[in-house]
Amino acid sequence: MLGRLVGTGFGRAVLACLALAGWALWSGGLLDGPVARHVRVSSVYAAPGVDLDRAAAERVVGNRRLVVLLMAPGADLREACADTERTTQGTLVLAMSRDGEDWDTYGCSRVGGDSPRDIGRSLVAETVISQGADAFVDRPIEALKVIVLNYDRLVRTGLLPDGARTINPSLPRYLLAGGAVVGVVAGAAALWLGGRRAGRLADARRAVRDARADERAALGAATAVLAQQIIDLDRAGGPVGPAYRRLAGDYVGLLDEVSDPTSGGSVGRLRERVEELSRRAADLADDAASGRGAGGASGRGAGRASGRDVGGASGRGAGGASGTRVGAIPGARSGRKRARGRGRR
Repeated sequence: MLGRLVGTGFGRAVLACLALAGWALWSGGLLDGPVARHVRVSSVYAAPGVDLDRAAAERVVGNRRLVVLLMAPGADLREACADTERTTQGTLVLAMSRDGEDWDTYGCSRVGGDSPRDIGRSLVAETVISQGADAFVDRPIEALKVIVLNYDRLVRTGLLPDGARTINPSLPRYLLAGGAVVGVVAGAAALWLGGRRAGRLADARRAVRDARADERAALGAATAVLAQQIIDLDRAGGPVGPAYRRLAGDYVGLLDEVSDPTSGGSVGRLRERVEELSRRAADLADDAASGRGAGGASGRGAGRASGRDVGGASGRGAGGASGTRVGAIPGARSGRKRARGRGRR
């Protein structure tokens, strides 16, 4: 599993971060002793049990390139100076402890390089820096003032470089700080880009859903129009032919697909089928309308012909008969009148 993790980009990034963190801890003084950790950020160290006003001692030394170690009596001054090698680069270190009525001192200069000239200057500085401090064994602050005067004299003579001591964090700390800033910025940018992309995808999906909903609505409207066409054909009351039955059956099958969104049929294909069935219904409606027009014209012609034949015959028959009867009635009446007239005579 570890091999698979290392083989990935994420695993290599994790290992790089762990290595950088370990480097930062080591260079930051994780393995340093108490003296080295203290002088990393301070110019004066006082061992436990040494009576010293640390704040006043810091003010006396100031920001000079000078580090003073006030160790307990009998301490190994050389070892104490060696422990501070990585944390006191570019400074003059003086380790001192009380030895009876004097100060036991050990100087180690970390100014300059390894050339013979620099080595000679370092030896002179290590020898001169503690001169006159033995007069103030009981007063460490006064002893520090003497040491500071010796340091300033060495600077004026050019044996030590002038300038203030700078305490710089280790390179891994800069890298970690820069990595943290880059990580925050990159994370924020990634979140912004991811949110922007997610918003675009959501908007595109919403547009697709809206388009599908519109297509479904248009399909439903077209299906309703087709249903009304079929109802109108049924109300016409014409002969139910095979074409109408096929149309109704196709409509029922189409309605099942339209009402079931999971049927798999595309809206475009269903819309084409609706349009096809609508054209068939329109054709059937046209055929039915033309059939009714032909039947009505033949019925009206037959009615007019029969009316003329019956009316003429009855009129002529009735007129002749009534004319004969009317003509006969006067004759009979006159005959009867003549008969009654003859009888009276």
